[in-house]
Amino acid sequence: MAFLETILGKLAITAGVAMVPVVELRGAIPIGIGLGLTPWEAYLAAVAGNLVPVPLIMLLVRQVFAWLRRSPWWSGKIDRLEAKAHLKGEKVRKYRYFGLLIFVAIPLPGTGAWTGALVADVLDMRLRDTLPVILAGLLIAGAITLAVSCGVFAAVQ
Repeated sequence: MAFLETILGKLAITAGVAMVPVVELRGAIPIGIGLGLTPWEAYLAAVAGNLVPVPLIMLLVRQVFAWLRRSPWWSGKIDRLEAKAHLKGEKVRKYRYFGLLIFVAIPLPGTGAWTGALVADVLDMRLRDTLPVILAGLLIAGAITLAVSCGVFAAVQ
């Protein structure tokens, strides 16, 4: 049996998809269910996979941005990305951790763990304080996505 056909392979694919920006757990949960995982297996793999990049983003994003800014091609793109993070961070700035929780918990494009981590870093929020908040937001977003996915899969069957 090929690795990708095993339960471990399906969990790895689901977690891997959840690590991808934009797609994150909103795309990983339905993919995991489509691969044959139980809804809870897909949920847990997607939440775990989506959480993996958060500390890396918060610890390394400033160094990576500084390195990329040395290239004129990247400099403007990084400036626009930071400006977008500041705009998205307005509500987070006002409500701090509760704002970050809601921002990550809403499963819409442009929200989620990647953007939440970037916003938290731009607002100088500490990793040890934001990681549990982002995890809670992912659990909520995952539950919403799971409910929608199970409804869609039930309707199709």
